Amino acid sequence: MDLLIGTDADLPLLVAELHRAVPSLRLERLPGSYPIPDPAPSAPDTPPAARPRRLSSAPPPPASPHLSILRLEGLPAPHQPLPLLVFARQWLPDACPHSAASIRDWSDLLFEAVSQRLHDNPPWRLHLVPRYGDSPAAGHQRCRLIRQALVDRLQRHRRHLLRRLTQSTAPFTPDDALVQLLLTSPGDGYLSVAPPPIPAVQRARLSPFPLGDVPVASDKSAPCRAFAKLLEAEARLGHAIQPGDRCVDLGASPGSWSHVALTRGAHVTAIDRSPLRPDLMRHPRLAFRTGDAFAFTPDRPVDWLLCDVIAPPERTLDLLRQWLDRGACRNFIVTLKFKGTAGYPALDRVKSWLPPLADPFVLTRLCANRNEVCAAGVRPDPAGTPNLPRPPR
Repeated sequence: MDLLIGTDADLPLLVAELHRAVPSLRLERLPGSYPIPDPAPSAPDTPPAARPRRLSSAPPPPASPHLSILRLEGLPAPHQPLPLLVFARQWLPDACPHSAASIRDWSDLLFEAVSQRLHDNPPWRLHLVPRYGDSPAAGHQRCRLIRQALVDRLQRHRRHLLRRLTQSTAPFTPDDALVQLLLTSPGDGYLSVAPPPIPAVQRARLSPFPLGDVPVASDKSAPCRAFAKLLEAEARLGHAIQPGDRCVDLGASPGSWSHVALTRGAHVTAIDRSPLRPDLMRHPRLAFRTGDAFAFTPDRPVDWLLCDVIAPPERTLDLLRQWLDRGACRNFIVTLKFKGTAGYPALDRVKSWLPPLADPFVLTRLCANRNEVCAAGVRPDPAGTPNLPRPPR
C-alpha cells in the first residue's frame, strides 16, 4: 500500500493522472481530505471498466483545506519505475498503518523500524509530520516529542544510527534512506521506510521536503512575488544560480527572476516587450533586449534558461524542447501557465520526452504556483554523466 499527498485544489487533477497512468489502481481518501472526485473534465475519456475502484464510501469532512491524502493499492513496487505525477506533493511507498497509545510507543515503533530496516547504517532522513485536527499546527508538538524520544533512545542504544540521521533537504543520493511517519490522529498513523537506493531512484516522485512542502519565500525588494517560484524551483532541483553564471530571462518584465540572478552575481540577458524595473535596467550585469521572447536565440550556450513568460503551455514546451535539442542551455527553469484545465493534457507528452534530456529534473506544481506547473532540470554533460547539483544559497 502507498500514500500520495496532494493539495485539495489539485485532487481532481491528481486523480485524473492516476486514472490515465494506472487504470486498475484502487483509491481511498483518508480522513482529513475531500472526497475522491471524478476525473478532471479535460482528461481523456476512460472506459468505466478501467476506472479505479474506491475502497471506501462517504468520507468525513476535511480537517484542513490544504492537503489531501490518498491511499493506493496497485502501484508498481518502489524499486520499479513509478508514473510521473505532476500534482502529487509527496509519496509514502509501502506505507503500513500503525496505532500507538503514547509518545513512547511511537518512538519505540520508529526505533524498531530503523534498527531492522536500516541495518547497513546508511545516511537517513526522518519526516515526522501530522495530518489531523482543525488547525494546521495540530500535532506538531506531538511529533517533536516523538522525534526527541527517538533521538534519546538512539543515543542510548544505536549511536551509529543517530550519527547517520540528517535533516537535509538536498536531493537524495544513492546512499540515502528516507523514513516517514504520517500521523492521521494522535494514536494512528502510517509508517514508510524507503531504504537506499529507492529515494534516489525515485527522486522525481519522492520529495526531500516533508509532505513535499516548501515554504514560499519572501523578498520585499523584488519587483513582484514571482521570484518565489524561482527560489522554490532551485530548492526542489537542488541546483542554483551561481556567481558568474550566464542567464537568459525570457518574458522578464517586471524583473523578479532577473533580480534573483543579479543578486546572486550572475550575468543576465533579459528579453521582453516591456522594460524591467528602472533600477534593474541600470544594473551593469543586465543586458536588456526589447522583443519577442520566443524569437531569441543565444549566440552560444548559456548556464540558465529562465522563462516565466505568459503563453499557452504548448508553445512554452515547444520553446523548451528547441533549446534543449540545440544544447542552448545547461540548466533551465520554465513556468507553464494554464487557463482553466484545457492545456493539461500537454503534460502527458512532456513526461515522455523530458526525462532523457535532463538529469535531475522537476515537473511539478510548486507551492508558489497558481494555475501553473514548473519544469526544471539539468542537462547531462556531453559525456553523458549528470552535472553535480549545486545547492541553493
